[in-house]
Order: sequence, then structure tokens, then C-alpha cells
Amino acid sequence: MMKKLATGLAAVAATSALALALPTAASASTSDDDYSDYWGPVYSQHHQAQASGWVGVEWDDDQESNTVSVKGKLWDLDNRSYHEGGKCAYVKFQASDFDDDWSTVYTKKYCGYPAYKRFSFTTDDASSLRVKVCQIDLHGSYPKNCGPWEYLYTNESE
Repeated sequence: MMKKLATGLAAVAATSALALALPTAASASTSDDDYSDYWGPVYSQHHQAQASGWVGVEWDDDQESNTVSVKGKLWDLDNRSYHEGGKCAYVKFQASDFDDDWSTVYTKKYCGYPAYKRFSFTTDDASSLRVKVCQIDLHGSYPKNCGPWEYLYTNESE
């Protein structure tokens, strides 16, 4: 009797796992994006802030213009109080246009250890996209303790 119960539970677990996996695989294969990928985690210096997410690129019919969509989460991992020198999480995205000129297209600040904040944005006509995660004072305007730039998309990615 115990063997039949264990076998039945194993079958239910396997079926549940398969059912959970199928919608994810189906949505990945039916995407309208010309390029999409998950990115991260990307960290600040000393791993006190973290970001990760998804990037998708959709080109127009003539392959002359695109729209880059980004979704993600920004984690504040600094457990110190502000009195003890604790800082907030900060993420910065830059895009390169088709002339290879970089500009900031999105920034987000989040204070709320140990939780995260969702974000999303789009930008047009980008040949490359990169991200950097930093920390920032609660009332500050200058990021500190930044990690390196991580490239999320380049024309060569496709």
C-alpha cells in the first residue's frame, strides 16, 4: 500500500513539474521578438545591490529601426541602517545609437532591504544596451560602489 502511495505521489509531482515547465517553454518559443534573453544577476561592488531581468529587441520590417524592451528586478541587499552607512540600490542603463554614441536611457533607485522593486522600460533605435548596478545614499544623487558595465544586447547578439 505504501509503495502505491509513493508511486502515485511521484507521478503527481512529475506531472505538476511538467505542467509548470510547459507554459514557460511555450511563451519563449512564441515570442514576437527578434532577439530576447534573460540577463543577470548583475551586482554592485561588494554585492550590496543586485539586478536581473529580461531584454527583448523587435526590429521593424525594413530592419532599420528597433525597440528594445527591458523588464527586471532591483534588490537592495545592504542590511546596514542609514546611520551605519547603509545605502540604497541603484541601476543604470545606457544605450548606444547607430552612430555608437552612448546615452543614459533609464535609472532606478530602490531603498528597502531585503526586498526588491520591479521596473520596465523601452527605448528605440539602440545598437547596444548595457547595465551597471551601484549603491546610492538615501538622499544622494551620485551613485557609489558601482560594479562593471554588463552588456545585455549588441547587434552582434542576433
